[in-house]
Amino acid sequence: MRLALDGEALPFWVTADIQTGGRGRSGRIWVSQQGNLHASLALRSDAPMEKAGQLSLLAGISVIDAVLATMDLAHQAELRLKWPNDILIGIAKAGGILVESTSLREGSGFLAILGFGLNLVAFPDAIGREVTALARHGKAPEPRVLLSALSNSLFFWLDRWNAGSDFSEIRTAWLERAGHIGEPIMINTAGGSIRATYQGLTETGALLADVDGFLKEFNYGDVTLPGEVTRDGVP
Repeated sequence: MRLALDGEALPFWVTADIQTGGRGRSGRIWVSQQGNLHASLALRSDAPMEKAGQLSLLAGISVIDAVLATMDLAHQAELRLKWPNDILIGIAKAGGILVESTSLREGSGFLAILGFGLNLVAFPDAIGREVTALARHGKAPEPRVLLSALSNSLFFWLDRWNAGSDFSEIRTAWLERAGHIGEPIMINTAGGSIRATYQGLTETGALLADVDGFLKEFNYGDVTLPGEVTRDGVP
């Protein structure tokens, strides 16, 4: 973010071999080992700022496509997306995405930083949830190989998104890579945890869920699945 605001030519990637203070949603911090992918893309978007959140969904699609393009996953491995920004194999987390945005100092549009963390060969211990690495499900690609595929995929889907004017194609692609409609979920919101069933996405990318027979939209919150354990160790 600092590089971009200081005038570094956009777009550009920043990568790290090791993370000792990785940052995710809600300021969560972790350590990630060498051999995994830790990369952030800085770019300028001419989309309305209110559509910046859709970039998380677009980024998730890009990760799935990049993984499938660079490795042969075991037949039983269920690589999929979980709203809003998790990469899963089954119910185990294999990676995550964090998108941050801010207004540009000059010109129109906004600056977006798309951060990616993907467990290629190792995963952190004792974080209170199911986790995995791609190497447990096949021969994982080298970080640079995965990054090259990710960059190609990401810019492909950015073109399809067309500065936020064509989210419908992104929505369809995301749903194809996500869990099945009707899957039980727990939505952890600022007001507490809500039991629901997953019902897809709205036309703008919000989570759709059935809560006690009522279809509701969620723009914020973390989602956990049956069998998953939240960070505080509570099922």
